[in-house]
Amino acid sequence: MEVLEEKEEEEQRDEDLKTLEVGAKLQDLETKVSMEQVCVPSDVLDFDWSSIDTSHLPSSYKTNSLKEKKLLYIADHFLQQYTHLCPDRKPLFLHPVNECGVEKFVSTTVRPTLLPYTELYHWDGCASFVSDYLTMEPLKSPITQPSSLYSPTTILKYQRGNCFDFSVLLCSMLIGAGYDAYCVHGYATREICTLDETLELCPLLRKPQERQVPKEEIKKSNKYRVKPPPDLQSKFELQQEAKKKAETEAAHKNKEREGEKVMEVEKPKSDPLYGLRVHAWVLVLPGKREVPETFFINPFTGNSHSTMDEHFLGIESIWNHRNYWVNMQDCWNGCKDLIFDLGDTIRWEIMLSRSNKPLQLLPGAEEEKELSHRDMDDKQEKEEEDMSFDMPPSWVAPIQISPREFETRCSQGRKVILYKKAKLEKWAPYLNGNGLVKRLTIYADLDCTEVVEVREWFKNREDMLDMREVNKQTQLTTEYFSPGHLLGLKAHAYTLLEPETEHTMVFYNEARVDGLQKRVENANEMTEYFVGRDDFLHIRHMEFGKRGKKIQLSGSRTDLNSRPIVQIKECFHRNLEKPADEDVAERIFLITEETIHLTYHLKDKYITASRKDFFKAAERDRKGNEIIMTPEMCITYQAGSSEKDKKLLHLYKLLQELTEEEKQLKQQVQQSEAEILNILKIRENEETTVKLSVSIYNTERNKKRRQQYEAMMNTMEDELPGQEEQYLDYLAPFLIQIGHREKMTKGQALCVRDDCMTDFKHRVIDKANIIQARFEKAVEELQKKDQWFQENQNKLSPEEEDDFLTRYSETTFHIHILALRLNREKQTAPQKYLALEEKLCKDPRLAEHLGHA
Repeated sequence: MEVLEEKEEEEQRDEDLKTLEVGAKLQDLETKVSMEQVCVPSDVLDFDWSSIDTSHLPSSYKTNSLKEKKLLYIADHFLQQYTHLCPDRKPLFLHPVNECGVEKFVSTTVRPTLLPYTELYHWDGCASFVSDYLTMEPLKSPITQPSSLYSPTTILKYQRGNCFDFSVLLCSMLIGAGYDAYCVHGYATREICTLDETLELCPLLRKPQERQVPKEEIKKSNKYRVKPPPDLQSKFELQQEAKKKAETEAAHKNKEREGEKVMEVEKPKSDPLYGLRVHAWVLVLPGKREVPETFFINPFTGNSHSTMDEHFLGIESIWNHRNYWVNMQDCWNGCKDLIFDLGDTIRWEIMLSRSNKPLQLLPGAEEEKELSHRDMDDKQEKEEEDMSFDMPPSWVAPIQISPREFETRCSQGRKVILYKKAKLEKWAPYLNGNGLVKRLTIYADLDCTEVVEVREWFKNREDMLDMREVNKQTQLTTEYFSPGHLLGLKAHAYTLLEPETEHTMVFYNEARVDGLQKRVENANEMTEYFVGRDDFLHIRHMEFGKRGKKIQLSGSRTDLNSRPIVQIKECFHRNLEKPADEDVAERIFLITEETIHLTYHLKDKYITASRKDFFKAAERDRKGNEIIMTPEMCITYQAGSSEKDKKLLHLYKLLQELTEEEKQLKQQVQQSEAEILNILKIRENEETTVKLSVSIYNTERNKKRRQQYEAMMNTMEDELPGQEEQYLDYLAPFLIQIGHREKMTKGQALCVRDDCMTDFKHRVIDKANIIQARFEKAVEELQKKDQWFQENQNKLSPEEEDDFLTRYSETTFHIHILALRLNREKQTAPQKYLALEEKLCKDPRLAEHLGHA
């Protein structure tokens, strides 16, 4: 027996030593991790929260109401039961202190708010605003929950906070916008907790996932089906294709191996605190706002995540403005296997039970129930009261964000986010003189030293520039414009803003008369693409020759040294109103060779198209005589006919038409070149002197609009006294009856006075009767609602009950307002009557006959 006791003592000592070693290791890890570098600015870490001014805060921040004190008592009792039943789990995050040092329950810190901005009506807009507006602060200890939780109003004021502050603010905005949102206290990976996105791909670079189309099932063979044609493909070609395929597969495997090596290098380092790092985020459940499935929102980044995401490792508890739930499910596999049915009391332990329905008892159990009620002590009665306790309203003041704060967004108007081989910079509108609001820099290496591409986004520019992409390797710049540019530009790609270099210009063809959609130009060629033209032209291609020596003539233009045109080629779509062999598909003007080639569209069941080749000659010979057209000047091929057309008259007329069109085309080409020069000049001026547009409703920045508004208000103030006299002429309707006489008799004056007083008395009585009728109707509706609620109280869900109570309180408030108005009318009516009588006696038009001084 003694030997057994000694062994048990030794085993107990070993276990104690192990627990001490584990605790010491955790402390060492905590101290090491507290010293690790976190991706936050230095000024954030140096901020002292104890120095903030709390004197101006409302009394609800500094004291607890009776209902809040009772809630804290219930929470302490709930925590005692929880620690007794689950001693191995960490303590719950229930009632941390606020900025005034007062304990507040976490659910009452959530303040549902709908802000008056369209962007904040959707979850992605709210998440983006919170992630941009606030600056991240790491937890003091990465493996323990914070001891304080400040109000969302204070967090918004100082624009900084930890993950719990982010989550409470975002949850308040989402609930106010109508989402079924909850704050989550759990565990996540190091990258999520420390806002380390250096190994994550930038969201702007992620490609949309391609939908995989399932293969069609092979149909069963049928003996009556048509036999397939014989395979006439060359076996040698098949062998060559197989060799090429094998080579490409080998190259692909080599690339995959290289990619695997790179992935191994880019893998994050092992985390000694994996699974212990505390984090808070937001949970959104389906049902409201047409949310199809449950998802998480990381408040630091504003990105949504699936509940199967491996970065979220477990959940301790969740809460909203109405209740608090503890997760009783095993998180050994992270959050992948969790079921978010909050009505399941086995998986989720609820703190405040709002169910008032009586329990169903078996027959014969009523006597036992009565005896158990008699023997129940005070503690059990308190527990029953706690179970039906409702959450008190939030102690937080209304959340407000001014338009200027909403527009500025980021702290000091600028924010930088580092991603994998990329850097994203954000600015507030109008902060940069060129309208720059966002810039994405893409690098070739993880150290972000070699720049590959730069993308910039702009807002409020008068030249309608939206985005610019610059490839640093090829020096190719691509600009994108919104509709409304002076020249109808949609996109412009170039290397230099100089003429006769490589340019690709895309236009809004709807805004152009000629239907030009795209123009591509370089030193030797220019191609134009058209859409929706009546002549069915869709491509025009021009080739240029080398420019000759510049000729300077007195009074001449610089266009004499323009590029010589060598060839003009035009392509046309099919015109169904013409026969195919008369509808031109392509025509080429060889200007230097003085030839014209016409190619017509293919006729049905033909593989060759009709052609006409014209060889121009000088219109007159040396003596001045006109040259008559000969058959050698036109070579014709008519598809489907071997006979040559002997009549030359229509060919001669066609040649004359083509010659005239050639002259017009030369002018159009010169106009295109001039337009390119004009566009380049305008774009250069727009870049050197950038102008930003300001909305007429933005009175803070629009000085012209503000001056107009102030001038209008001044004129209104000048005209107001005269208008008041005109509007307050209470004798006008009664003086009309006697014809607006300058002098009245005493009888007429008394008649006017009596009519005015009688009319005023009737109007006061009618107004009081209307208010009385509305008051009686509202009281009747309130009685009906009260009776309906008494009959259906046990059938209502918590949401329906809250909705009814809200409408009931609105009706009660309306009745209260009507009662106040009715009492005020009864009290002030005699005073108003006497005041009007005194005014009439003092009126200069009646005072002479009424005998008033």
